[in-house]
Amino acid sequence: MRQVVAVMGQHNAAFNPVNFAVWYEHLAGINSRLTQALVLAQQTEPQLSDATLARLHQECVAEPDAQSMQQVSQQLQRVMTGVWGSASRAGEQAGSYEGQLNELVQEFKSDTPLSVQPLITRILDETTQMGQTARELSSEVTLCRLEIDRLSHELTRALDEALIDPLTGILNRKGFDQSLAAMVGISPKNGTSHCMILFDIDLFKKVNDLYGHVMGDRVIQAVGDTLKACAAHQASHSVARYGGEEFVILLPDCTLELANQVAETVRQRTKSIKIRDRRSNSIAVSITISGGVAALRPGDQAKALIERADRALYQSKLAGRDRITAC
Repeated sequence: MRQVVAVMGQHNAAFNPVNFAVWYEHLAGINSRLTQALVLAQQTEPQLSDATLARLHQECVAEPDAQSMQQVSQQLQRVMTGVWGSASRAGEQAGSYEGQLNELVQEFKSDTPLSVQPLITRILDETTQMGQTARELSSEVTLCRLEIDRLSHELTRALDEALIDPLTGILNRKGFDQSLAAMVGISPKNGTSHCMILFDIDLFKKVNDLYGHVMGDRVIQAVGDTLKACAAHQASHSVARYGGEEFVILLPDCTLELANQVAETVRQRTKSIKIRDRRSNSIAVSITISGGVAALRPGDQAKALIERADRALYQSKLAGRDRITAC
């Protein structure tokens, strides 16, 4: 918080919650998309204004824009209204057509069908119009279906952007919070518990200091890929970037022993990661990771599970790093 306040004092912007949130997520290293946007903004505006920070907050920090979501919903409503209107017009023409067919039937039943020829001519005309209306309706329905697909994709993308870490492609902190709440809200199956593994890349600050943030981002991405690969065999497992260089795996209906095995697999695979310098093709960075494993106990809330996993992770760090501790 002291760092945030110090940085805020260097810019032409007010000390308000929105601006604080922007600088906090940047300095905490939990929002790489925001950090990249800040770097770009400061190239043209070294001392950022309230307007710029508000824009960055809206684009990179805030939840999906309610106004944008409402606009998509309104567009979808207009599409459906258009389909309904076309269907109604087609229905009206069909009703008129049915009435004329009934007239023709009655004329044939009469003894003197003098007006049959004009009716036939009118019905042929109506048939042509009905065919044209049906083709127009079919075309409009096809276009509407494509538009609905597009709007559905926009909604999905908006939700994804709110829950996915852009650097690693795994859940971000908000996505993790939702997954954890959902897991804790359901009782585990008999003989199992809900488990959590909290990881931290060892000496990550040293990587950034020696090689820069670009190399740091490559390390973060590589670890994220490793966690995804280790959890891929079990669809119920959730992988998230907890913040900065911290990661987490949620394992519903699991045992502490199995969770410990998963954590050990992640540790071993991470240790084998070698990040190469693209210019010299030599190995620039070797990575190790420490982990803490915890199981949900009867009566536990989500906070208790996180605290227990964090304590186990701390024990791994104290014991020399590059190890897993279960609590």
